[in-house]
Amino acid sequence: MNSEPLLLATPSGEGLELRPEGPWISANVSKLEALSQSVGKDVARSKAVTLDMAGVSELDTLGAWLLEKLLRGATSSGRSAEFVGVADNFGGLMDEVRQVNRNVPAPASLPNPVLLRLSDLGKATIGAREDITIFLQMLGALFMAVVGVLRKPRSLRLTSLVYQLYRIGWQAIPIVVLITFLIGAIIAQQGFFHFRRFGAESYTVDMVGILVLRELGVLIVAIMVAGRSGSAYTAELGSMKMREEIDALSTMGLDPINVLILPRVAALVIALPILAFIGSIAALYGGGLVAQFYGDMGPAIYIARLREAISVTHFEVGILKAPFMALVIGIVACSEGLRVKGSAESLGRQTTTSVVKSIFLVIVLDGLFAIFFASIGM
Repeated sequence: MNSEPLLLATPSGEGLELRPEGPWISANVSKLEALSQSVGKDVARSKAVTLDMAGVSELDTLGAWLLEKLLRGATSSGRSAEFVGVADNFGGLMDEVRQVNRNVPAPASLPNPVLLRLSDLGKATIGAREDITIFLQMLGALFMAVVGVLRKPRSLRLTSLVYQLYRIGWQAIPIVVLITFLIGAIIAQQGFFHFRRFGAESYTVDMVGILVLRELGVLIVAIMVAGRSGSAYTAELGSMKMREEIDALSTMGLDPINVLILPRVAALVIALPILAFIGSIAALYGGGLVAQFYGDMGPAIYIARLREAISVTHFEVGILKAPFMALVIGIVACSEGLRVKGSAESLGRQTTTSVVKSIFLVIVLDGLFAIFFASIGM
């Protein structure tokens, strides 16, 4: 017997006889693959292939599969192929290998596009119902926490509340002032540019004052807070959930709502109206600078026109929206943080979801308030 594997190919008329010899085992895998590839062209040109295994001294699953592949290459093209001379001790292995990958997978049927859209709609509906349920549960838990604090004021974690106010309020002032200043300046520039055609440049001040105080001031600040502080809340709570710190708080007998969520949401409700006020002032100041340098309108004229155009009602409409927007941002951010699973991918996905949902709900809430205030004449 040969100590090295061989594969002899002998033409026989229009057929081909293959005679493997020696040990066809995984220890010789490189040489076995080379031998199988070397006779590939001869197998492709032959109308009939016979594989005589009488000379095989050792055989394992790898060798059996390589020999099976040779015959399958022939039968797949409609040619005849067969094994002969299989030893009794190799028969069971060869029978098992012949059954491997014999079932041709059925072609995947294309789904009905109408049913597919209905399925997507159903999944979206179920997801929306789950989101609403979680939102209402968090709102109820916060309400009970507030009731508990009113009954026992000392249970309020004042240090945590002040720290969160510093983070989301004081540290956010520079970026809020910068963005709202630029927004006010852009609105004023566009107003002067377009109203100049009709000789109504003075109405730019009316537009800037009303838009900033009623809508854009609080809306821009709320969107910025959702992207800045809301995402931070979700990431913080999500990381704590992944490290099982929230479960540890519950084990210690502490309520995570009182310890982690109430100070954050309360800080948002307090800080957002202040940031909205500061942002509105910055936007009006940006509009005033553009009025002076682009619209040839002095500061005294700008302020006088601003006093005529706006009233306390416009300011009230904008500020009254801020606490509700802050509440929505806080609830969404904290609830999404608590939904984080045990992976970094889940943390990133829930943080993104938190920002998207918060911005969407803030805009929807602003539209609802606009309709409400218009219906009551404010």
